[in-house]
Amino acid sequence: MPDISLWMNSPYDWVLLMVCALFIGMSKTGIQGITMLAIPLMAINFGAKPSTGLILPMLCFSDIIAVIYYRRAAEWRYIFKLLPSAIVGFFLAIAVDKLIPADEFRRLMAVCIFLGLAVMFWTERKGVNSKMFSAWWYAPLFGLMGGFTTMIGNAAGAVMSVYLLSMRLPKYSFVGTSAWFFLVVNYLKLPLQIFVWDNISWTTLYLNALTIPFMLIGAALGIYFVKKVAEKTYRVFIIVVTVLSTLILFV
Repeated sequence: MPDISLWMNSPYDWVLLMVCALFIGMSKTGIQGITMLAIPLMAINFGAKPSTGLILPMLCFSDIIAVIYYRRAAEWRYIFKLLPSAIVGFFLAIAVDKLIPADEFRRLMAVCIFLGLAVMFWTERKGVNSKMFSAWWYAPLFGLMGGFTTMIGNAAGAVMSVYLLSMRLPKYSFVGTSAWFFLVVNYLKLPLQIFVWDNISWTTLYLNALTIPFMLIGAALGIYFVKKVAEKTYRVFIIVVTVLSTLILFV
């Protein structure tokens, strides 16, 4: 059995890990953005950079559940617009990693999400500006921000939410498109975090395996939530959760 003493030192550590797994499962199948309530707490408790290696395999497992259930709901044209610049964002994050101390990662995560929030509130206030949203730079900009923030701290949920909200996708298309985008992005990140950042190990994978039941429960809750909630309520919920998660990062 791997030595987990460096990670798990109290009942609080275990509760936080399992709650994070539950939230990840819920987020991937419909309660979009709720993961962002757990990610800053994980960053504070385990360290911003190490926590990304603990969380990423859980995201990858939950991504599979999400795309199996929502496999027909994705709007692929949006995914293809985002992916090239998202990959560029990976390598931008790796470059920035060499310049910024580990204890500043959490602030950087918060700033990136805050920028996304600013755009979100602007779009909600002004309504759909089809000319701007169809501009050649709009999707690549969000792809770059998404790739950067997901590499820095698995924190691209808010960025992706802003982009899909601006596209006015129905709730099932919203969840399905997000699920497929993050499946591709998270699996592309795995080799970088294993071999470049060296923050995924047999110990973290063992801890990830222990969280599987909680991810499955969360996934079932997310599916139930999407079925029951109205379109307008779903949109408001995403915005509220994104705001709360950003405030936690700034604490």
